[in-house]
Amino acid sequence: MSSRAIIKQALLRTIPVMMGYLVLGIAFGLLLQKAGYHWVWALGISLFVFAGSMQFVLVGLLVQQAPLTTVAVTTLLVNSRHLFYGLSFIERFKKMGKRGLYMIFALTDETYALLCAAGEVGSTEDRDNLAWWMALLNQSYWVIGSTLGALLGSYITFNITGIEFAMTALFTVIVVEQWLNSKNHLPSIVGFVCATIALIWLGPAQFLLPALIVTVLMLLIMRNVVEPSR
Repeated sequence: MSSRAIIKQALLRTIPVMMGYLVLGIAFGLLLQKAGYHWVWALGISLFVFAGSMQFVLVGLLVQQAPLTTVAVTTLLVNSRHLFYGLSFIERFKKMGKRGLYMIFALTDETYALLCAAGEVGSTEDRDNLAWWMALLNQSYWVIGSTLGALLGSYITFNITGIEFAMTALFTVIVVEQWLNSKNHLPSIVGFVCATIALIWLGPAQFLLPALIVTVLMLLIMRNVVEPSR
């Protein structure tokens, strides 16, 4: 595939993420601006931190002037799920050379979902180029949104409560698409059951990490059943 075709594919695939990231980025920029920080802070945080929900938590930590150890531990807990995302792409990212380092940094929930849904596109080089462009575009959407939010914060007065559901809707569509295109639904069923039990048992604030750990362990145990069907 030509570079133009790959970029076009990346743009088309990231449109749903763009619609969510621009709005959520603006919300983050607004929050940071209301906390008294210059728009440069929004630009810098989105460029060099790029941690989605953790950036919203970071605003509160900055306002409270929390120590670096508190920030580090909080970030580890909030973004611990990315450890599991990275495991499934670690070999692929190694083969991407220097670009693999950026892919590790830019592997958000939404980028991970798009990479899983991308499937087999052209050659290995084409797939790596597509993955890199999708990650780069996703971050650019977030950077643009957060910077705009901080710049225009004093002029935006309408209520944007609940707009974060756009990301939930995106994941729902991706899950349904993967379910329809997959012949083996066992991994999805295992993940759903583990998440449901953890949610009921631990509650919405603490269920995610235990659910991911149990899901990975279950899939490792059933590896001989899952992998042949792939």
